[in-house]
Amino acid sequence: MKVVTLIVQARMGSKRLPKKSILPLAGKPLIFRIMERIMRCKEVNNFVLAIPDTKENSVFDKIKFNRKLKIFKGSENNLLERYYLAAKKFKSDIVVRIPGDNCIPEPNEIDKIIRYYKTFKKDFFASNLSNIMKNGYPDGIGAEVFGFSLLHDLYRKKLSPNLKEHIHLNFFDYKKNIAKNENWCKVRTIKCPSSFKRPDICLDVNVQKEYKFIKNIYNKLYLSNSKFNIKDVIRLIDYEKKK
Repeated sequence: MKVVTLIVQARMGSKRLPKKSILPLAGKPLIFRIMERIMRCKEVNNFVLAIPDTKENSVFDKIKFNRKLKIFKGSENNLLERYYLAAKKFKSDIVVRIPGDNCIPEPNEIDKIIRYYKTFKKDFFASNLSNIMKNGYPDGIGAEVFGFSLLHDLYRKKLSPNLKEHIHLNFFDYKKNIAKNENWCKVRTIKCPSSFKRPDICLDVNVQKEYKFIKNIYNKLYLSNSKFNIKDVIRLIDYEKKK
């Protein structure tokens, strides 16, 4: 059986929204809420929070996460190395990547893209993280999945600082909606279910305005249902637009 390791990247040094990882969502740090949702995934063997090994980021050690969560500390400026060493430590065959600013990940959809990945024999790059190849997904509820062998290939290459910081750019350019090198690595996705096919919705947190948007969703939904899903989010967003 192949080992699946889900890795969430986080750091305190965000330039656009400093210390966003510990901003409160329904009474807990933002990163806590992300991990709380992700750890409901059933197709994952290891859950890892990969953070920089610096004094500033020691704040993550004080957060009382689920005991199943493992914290890995590595390079601050070389995210690719941080992922590679974390995946290697846990003897991973399949790596699942989720950014630490996607605050409403959908466990069922993450499991779905992992199961899809497992139907192929050869390693490739799969994503339902956003509206890749017009799949219709809201931005921020899914994940990226790729083989450890591909991560190993990248780790051995001489890459620019930008490619070390943005791992996905080695596989796929979301802005241009094109694969980087399909001769080396195929790129695939799955179709979003019609019941929440909303590529217009973005659930990332990069700036203060986006944080306020996500905070409102948690304030309105979490207390009544801590396991609220993307359909609940869409109903709330559409309702508030009509006000």
